Amino acid sequence: MTVRIQPADDRPDGTGAPDGTGAPADTAGMAGMDTRTGEAPRTHRWPEPDGGHPSARHPGPLPPDHRPADPRPEPTDHRPADPRPQAADTRPADPRPRPRDTRPAGRRPRLPESPGPSAPPREVPVRTTGAAPATAASPAAAAPRPLRVEFLRGFTPWAAAALLLALAWALAATAAQWQGSWGGTTDRLDTAAGVIAVPFGLAAGAWQGGREHRRRMTELRASAPRPPLAQLLTAALPLACVLAGAYLVAVAGVLLACAPYASAGGPVPTVFAGDALSIAACTLLGHVAGRVMPWRLTAPAFAICGYVLAVTSGIGSRSAPAALAPASLPQFGDGYLPVWWYPLVSALWVVGLAAAVVLAHAARRRVTALPPLAAAAAAAVLLVHTGDGTLRDNPLAHRQVCDASTTPHVCVNATHPGLLPEVNRALSGLTGRLRGVQNLPVRFEDLPRSPRAGEVQLPTLTPFGWSTVRGELTDPEQYAWEAAQLMVRVDCDRPPSTRRVRATDEAVLRWLAPASMQADLREDFVASARRRGDTEELARLRAGDRAYARLTALTDDERRSWLGRYFATARACDPAASEVPSL
Repeated sequence: MTVRIQPADDRPDGTGAPDGTGAPADTAGMAGMDTRTGEAPRTHRWPEPDGGHPSARHPGPLPPDHRPADPRPEPTDHRPADPRPQAADTRPADPRPRPRDTRPAGRRPRLPESPGPSAPPREVPVRTTGAAPATAASPAAAAPRPLRVEFLRGFTPWAAAALLLALAWALAATAAQWQGSWGGTTDRLDTAAGVIAVPFGLAAGAWQGGREHRRRMTELRASAPRPPLAQLLTAALPLACVLAGAYLVAVAGVLLACAPYASAGGPVPTVFAGDALSIAACTLLGHVAGRVMPWRLTAPAFAICGYVLAVTSGIGSRSAPAALAPASLPQFGDGYLPVWWYPLVSALWVVGLAAAVVLAHAARRRVTALPPLAAAAAAAVLLVHTGDGTLRDNPLAHRQVCDASTTPHVCVNATHPGLLPEVNRALSGLTGRLRGVQNLPVRFEDLPRSPRAGEVQLPTLTPFGWSTVRGELTDPEQYAWEAAQLMVRVDCDRPPSTRRVRATDEAVLRWLAPASMQADLREDFVASARRRGDTEELARLRAGDRAYARLTALTDDERRSWLGRYFATARACDPAASEVPSL
C-alpha cells in the first residue's frame, strides 16, 4: 500500500469544493481544516483501479505505521558515468495504423493483474549446485562424437588389449631366437603379424560387423539420417586403427628389447608399416563380412581361415599364390633384406581390395569401387610376377670382422660383430694350445660359403636361440670342441680305415678342447661296451687313452713339433699310417 500525505491546499484549482457550492477561492484551501489544531487531516491514496486518474482519490484516515525506520543509508552509486553519448533513435515511425480488437469483451484475453505498487516482489527460490547449468553453447550440452565413443567404449579397446597381449606373449616366448639380430627380429615381427594379427583382425571385424544384428538395431540404423557408408566407417575405422596401433606398440617394444644385443644393421620400417596397413584392411574386410553374414560363427570361421592361409601359403614359401597372403614375407634372417617397395605393394593389394569391398557394399554409387579394385589388381600382378625378386642380399652378410692376434685368426660375420669378444673367449684355450704350431689354417671364417684353402669353418652362431642367446654362448666348452672338430678331417664322409690314425685323431681332439660333456660320453661308451662284452670297442677306446697319455707327456717344444707334422695331414680323409706321425 502506498501512502501519500497531501495537504488540502495542494489540490489543483477547481477541485477544492464540489460544483455548485459557491465557496470563495480564498476559503477553498480551508475546507476540512481541524478547528482545534488548525491542521489539515491526513489522507492516503488507495489503489487506483485500471490505472485511473489521480483525481479519483478516496480520502480517509491514514493507518498508523508501526514499522521502524531503516537506519542504513542508501548505497551510493560510485560507477563513473558513461562518457559516450547516447545514440538517438532515428528509426522512422511505423505509418501503419494499429489494428483494433473487434472481439466482444467476453472473448478478449484477460491480461494478468498487477499486484499493485505496494505489493512486495515475489522471491522465487533458486536451487544452486556446484556445477554450472549446461547451456546450448556449453560442451556438456554438445552431442557426443560417434568416433570418440567407438574408440573409448565397447568392444574396440578390449580387442586392442587382447591383440597386444597375444602378440606380447608370442614374442616374449621366443625372445631367445630374435634378440640380438635385426634381421631375425624383423622376420619374427612379420611372422607374428601374418599368423596372429591378421586372423585376429578378420575375426574382430566380423564380430563388430554383426553387432547391429545381435542388438536388433538394423531398422534403427536404416532410419538414421547418416548415409550407410558413413555409418559403416564410423563403426569399422576405430577398430581397424586400434588393432594396427596395438601391432605398432608391440613392434616398438620388441625393437627396444632387441637394441641392447644387436650390433650391426637395423630394422626395416617399411615392413612394419605394410603389416599395420594389412591388419587394418583385414579388419575392414571382416567387418563387411560380419554385416553380410551376421552369425556368431562368422568370426571364429574367419580367424581359422586367416590362420590356415598364413601357415600354408604365406609363411616360409616363395610360390606365386603365397605372395598374395597378407603380411607374408619370405623368411630372410640376416642373410637377406626385403626390397623397400615390396611390403608397401603387398599392403596396397590388401587395402585396395578392402576399399573396393567397402564401397561396393555401402556406397551410394557402387561404381566408385572400381578405382581401388584396379589398384589392388595391379599390385597383385606385380607381386605374383616378382617371385624371388622380393629379397636382396644383405651386404653385411658377405663381410666379416676378424681378430688377427690369435692363431688361427678368429672371424665372425659382420651382421653380428658384437659376438667377436665372446667367441674369442670361448676359443682362447684352443688358440693358446696352437700358438707356435706350423701348418695350421689361417683363420676361422664365418661367411655363407664353403671355406677356401687355408681356412676352416667357424662353428655356427645362427640362428640365435641354440648356441647363442642374447649375445652369449650357451656352452663355451662345447663350442670350442666343435671348432677343434672342424679342423680335423672335416670334409670326410667316413673315419680313417687305420685304427692307429683314428686313435691319434681322438687324442688330438681331447687335448685341444677338453670338454666335460665329451668325457662323460666316453665313460658311458666304456660302460656300455663292457656290458655288451664288445672287446673290439674296448680295444679302440683303450688305444685312444694310450695315445692321449703319450701326447700329454710330451714337452711343449716336442708337442708343437709333433702337432705341426700332424696338421700337415689333417685335411686328408684316409691317409696312410706312415703319413701320420705316431704317438
